[in-house]
Amino acid sequence: MRLLLAIFLPFLVFFTIGRPLAGIVCLILQFTLIGWIPAALWAVYALSEFNTDRKIDDELRRY
Repeated sequence: MRLLLAIFLPFLVFFTIGRPLAGIVCLILQFTLIGWIPAALWAVYALSEFNTDRKIDDELRRY
C-alpha cells in the first residue's frame, strides 16, 4: 500500500514513516510536474530504507 502511495502521492509516504520535514520538502518538489518523478523515486528509496531499518531493529530485539 505504501508503495502505491510512494508513486502517486510521494509526500504522504514521508508522513507515514515519521519524517514530516522530508514530506514537506517532497510536497514542494511535487508542485512542479518535472519534480514529480524525483519525488516519487525519493519516496520509494526512503520507504525501502525504512523497511530495512525496521527489519534490522526486529532482528536486534530478538537477541
